Amino acid sequence: MFRTFSRCRLLGTLLSALASCLALPTLAAPPAFEDTIAQRTLACTACHGAQGRAAPDGYYPRIAGKPAGYLYNQLLHFRDGRRSYRLMTHMVEPLSDSYLHEMAEHFAALDLPYSAPSPVAATAQELQRGKQLALRGDATRQVPACVQCHGTALTGVQPGTPGLLGLPRDYLNSQLGAWRSGQRRAHAPDCMASIAQRLNDSDVSAVSGWLASQPLPANPKPARALPAPLPMECGSADAPSSSAAKGGRP
Repeated sequence: MFRTFSRCRLLGTLLSALASCLALPTLAAPPAFEDTIAQRTLACTACHGAQGRAAPDGYYPRIAGKPAGYLYNQLLHFRDGRRSYRLMTHMVEPLSDSYLHEMAEHFAALDLPYSAPSPVAATAQELQRGKQLALRGDATRQVPACVQCHGTALTGVQPGTPGLLGLPRDYLNSQLGAWRSGQRRAHAPDCMASIAQRLNDSDVSAVSGWLASQPLPANPKPARALPAPLPMECGSADAPSSSAAKGGRP
């Protein structure tokens, strides 16, 4: 009788446990790994913002919609030591040319709206000087206008020249400073290094303030070509070609 009671009790316990398990909510299955370039470049968006729209801190720029040749060039510069930022270098160091090219093509193809420009702390005189440098340059210092290389609308030019609008002032200041100090370099002849070194501190502040305060035009895409030849030789005007097929792996 005692054994029968024990068996019945054990059976009841098991049935109760089974009922409790059945009553638990079903756990959601983990998302499937898509193995797409969008999923494989999520590491980029951790700093550059969702879909590469830019981070809110003002130092990680927008990469969505930039010319593919420009993005590819920058990835090569980080990997090969012409640009110095440890996090970027470590991330791209083991990657092949073809994989970097695929990453660049992915972000270049994203057509996403821009945010409105943030307010800029600058005097009317500073903004006027910045506008002069951006639209007309300064012949006395042999500084060409930004529009002569970066496009009439300052939205960039295919295949390798980036737009200057839609970028935070802090980022513009830091990059012009890096060009001036030699911390940022490009393919020779390094036209941006030459131009930046002809600017003084007030010029840098003025042009970055004016550029950062300008709204994007209705069509923010890079121009297909410049209306006139470049004002000086520039090694980064033409992006290096990737001989490997797209879709390559690291």
